[in-house]
Amino acid sequence: MPPADAAPRAVPASLLDLFLTFSVLALQGFGGVLAVAQRELVERKGWLTREEFLDAYSVSQLLPGPNIVNMALMLGDRFFGWRGALAAIGGMLVAPLAIVLVLAASYGRFAEQPMVAGALRGMGAVAAGLMVAMAFKLIGGLRSNPMGTAVCLAFVLATVLAVAVLRLPLVWVLCGLGGLGWCTARWVLWRRARQA
Repeated sequence: MPPADAAPRAVPASLLDLFLTFSVLALQGFGGVLAVAQRELVERKGWLTREEFLDAYSVSQLLPGPNIVNMALMLGDRFFGWRGALAAIGGMLVAPLAIVLVLAASYGRFAEQPMVAGALRGMGAVAAGLMVAMAFKLIGGLRSNPMGTAVCLAFVLATVLAVAVLRLPLVWVLCGLGGLGWCTARWVLWRRARQA
């Protein structure tokens, strides 16, 4: 039972609020929306805790399709059912789709311009920086993970090693380390349940 002085959880006010929030997320996230989503959904809106965000992100990675679209689908459904899922996905896709269509039509004409090539390289560096910053913000959520911080960090390091250093295909890393992580978590939870 929550404490009497606990503030009620923040939730989207309406389907329009959900649609606009995910539209803003999509328009801020050049090269990746995930870092912006963490800031918006956890820190600004308070719709999720850090741990809930990590859980939703973990599940969204396992589903086919873009992670943030999967997360939008899950959160929309969580708050408003199928109508919320459609509103959140619509927010994620409508404005970016229009922008991408305009840019695709213009790219062939301006791709050779040095300023355009430099801008694209710069956006790639910013996207990488956002991902690293988000990882550092979310690392605190590992403290409440049943496997413990040390085991979680070992999986993080093994993943970075496999992808960045060994350059293993992502599907192998996901199946191998993901499966091992799942088995480890199940074993830890089984041991806890037995001891209780």
